[in-house]
Amino acid sequence: MKKKKRDENSQPEMLEGAKSMGAGAATIASAGAAVGIGNVFSSLIHSVARNPSLAKQLFGYAILGFALTEAIASFAPMMACVFSLYLRV
Repeated sequence: MKKKKRDENSQPEMLEGAKSMGAGAATIASAGAAVGIGNVFSSLIHSVARNPSLAKQLFGYAILGFALTEAIASFAPMMACVFSLYLRV
C-alpha cells in the first residue's frame, strides 16, 4: 500500500480549526463568571438576612467581589480575540 502524501493546504486549515476551538474554549470562562457573580450576591443575601445592621458594609464587599469576578471574566473575550486574530503562522 502506498501512503498518500499530505496536501500542502491541510496544515493551514488545521491551524484555523485549532484557533477556532481555542477561541471557543476561551469563551467558556463566561459561564464560570456568571456562577461566581451568582455566588457573590447569594452570599450577600444570606449575610444581610443574618445580620441586617451590617448591610451597608456587606454591600460594599459584594460590589468588590462582583468587580473582581467581572474583571476575570473580561479576560475570556480578550483571549478569544488573541487566539483568532493575532496568532499567525
